[in-house]
Amino acid sequence: MKTSIATVSISGDLEQKLAAIAAAGFAGVEIFENDFLAFDGSPAEVGRMVRDHGLEVTLFQPFRDFEGMPEPLRGRNFDRAERKFDLMQELGTDLMLICSNVSPVALGGIDRIAADFLELGERAARRNLRVGYEALAWGRHIHDHRDAWEVVRRADHANIGLILDSFHTLARRIDVNSIRSIPGDKIFIVQLADAPQIEMDLLYWSRHFRNMPGEGDLAVIDFMRAVAATGYDGYLSLEIFNDQFRGGSPSAISVDGHRSLVYLMDRVSRLEPDIAIQVPAMPDRARVESVAFIEFSADEEEGGQLAALFSAMGFERAAEHRSKRVTLYRQGGIRLVLNTEDKGFAASSYLVHGATAYALGLKVDDARAAFERALALGAECFEQAVGPDEITMPAIRGVGGGVIYFLDDTAGLARIWDVEFIPHAAVADTAPAGLIAIDHVAQTVKYDEMLTWLLFYTSTLAAHKTPMVDIVDPAGLVRSQVVENAEGTLRVTMNGAENRNTLAGHFITETSGSGIQHLAFSTGDIFATADALRRNGFVTLAITPNYYDDVEARFGLDPELTERLKSRNILYDRDEHGEYFQLYSPTFGEGLFFEIVERRGYRGYGAPNAIFRIAALRRHLRPAGMPRR
Repeated sequence: MKTSIATVSISGDLEQKLAAIAAAGFAGVEIFENDFLAFDGSPAEVGRMVRDHGLEVTLFQPFRDFEGMPEPLRGRNFDRAERKFDLMQELGTDLMLICSNVSPVALGGIDRIAADFLELGERAARRNLRVGYEALAWGRHIHDHRDAWEVVRRADHANIGLILDSFHTLARRIDVNSIRSIPGDKIFIVQLADAPQIEMDLLYWSRHFRNMPGEGDLAVIDFMRAVAATGYDGYLSLEIFNDQFRGGSPSAISVDGHRSLVYLMDRVSRLEPDIAIQVPAMPDRARVESVAFIEFSADEEEGGQLAALFSAMGFERAAEHRSKRVTLYRQGGIRLVLNTEDKGFAASSYLVHGATAYALGLKVDDARAAFERALALGAECFEQAVGPDEITMPAIRGVGGGVIYFLDDTAGLARIWDVEFIPHAAVADTAPAGLIAIDHVAQTVKYDEMLTWLLFYTSTLAAHKTPMVDIVDPAGLVRSQVVENAEGTLRVTMNGAENRNTLAGHFITETSGSGIQHLAFSTGDIFATADALRRNGFVTLAITPNYYDDVEARFGLDPELTERLKSRNILYDRDEHGEYFQLYSPTFGEGLFFEIVERRGYRGYGAPNAIFRIAALRRHLRPAGMPRR
């Protein structure tokens, strides 16, 4: 599997781009002409710089509006091509991309266009160069890869081939299975891009909204299954036009790109086992059985406040760590771990972020396999010293530099709570509130990180992403997207903040980065749970009476039900599958909060209620910039 990326896909100058591309693990790079023209160096110097990074120039993209032109433009185009051939030879690449003509003066006709490419093929052959023809989705006469292939077929020249681009095929909803009949050796390179499904002008969509395979909504996997069936074994190259990427970190975008290609071809190889596909060996995506635990970091003072909050929610102080200031709280199938150590990673996390939920434990079908897959896809291993009575859990760095631990039913990991913890003496200091499991984990990230973490989760874990929704905050919009599995044992809501004045933006700003902002616990009876919480001294988030007047009218609720909701500050929503009930805690610290939900067939996350919840939560926030104590 040979991977490449176009320099236009990432930010920075040419030297920065090449360094990032090489570091991410790519073997090749497409040199976009504007990147070359902006570089203060000769073609030969650029070629040496590419090779010094261990890369190959997979193609040069200089040529537009070539084929089917009337004279004297036709003759001028061939002269221009010869100049570009000179440059390519100095650069050290043998492949030039020509995209289909968009000029208003271009003449149609497959035979006329094929004749132009036949002549160009003869000129390229004299220099041992090749030319690839790509159908632009908005091309004047050729905008379908099937027509581009017919041009190449009729030109019938060894140095003229086809370039396939997933965006141009999928944006026009062209049947990808038409690719299967194309000989693999006539495909000179395959360019890949995904995109969100948006109805807009094709050119504008392509130039501003492309993203990495797996980050959008296009059927890139089906496209590559068809390409694989041709026997093509050349470069897979990313050509991404995205305003967000142009302003992002070149190293981070490059890492995402390489991960996306490895993930894509891993999926294709599993769906097409009879086709020989070169792809790095790795285990399949991990199946998540549950969220095994959430670990919080705090100092003694805020740790005490969190402990009191856990107790009010009905959690039992179940066990103490044998050698550390770490306490296990438990209720139903939920485990919360409170770490108040003054050394180690948890302590460092607290110093940077304050009291936060910094670690997520996932019970998977095979912890070691999940860990190995994550590393194969570019995740960063997390390690810290363990004591003599402690068990090493496979772990990687996650959102905001936090930690994701993997557990399974193997002897060592299954016994971690018995081996590392001493059961706490039974003290009836709280009454359970009927909480059953962790329904979902909500992580708030900078908006420009959302695609990274969505790809991270969906490539590592057997899960899918839901469509993006806009969450209305009184101070602006927050973009929200969910990663979940079919079983409902994994639900991670990703909330992307662009505006620091939103609740999500405040959390990122005041905690110095992305992380878990809220946890939702499930119950089988929200009303009984609310009453138990009240008896425990838990203070629910106050919702305005106006909300309940509206919700009764909107859903046609029985006034008695409305009063039961209102008296307990429970929010309500409904979809075609069933009902949803929510109640919240006020914010803790810089925006951390808790949610309790009851699902009666409902599959969403209460997005219509978000504006009311956010408005209520904001009343409890510490003013921005104020010290924690």
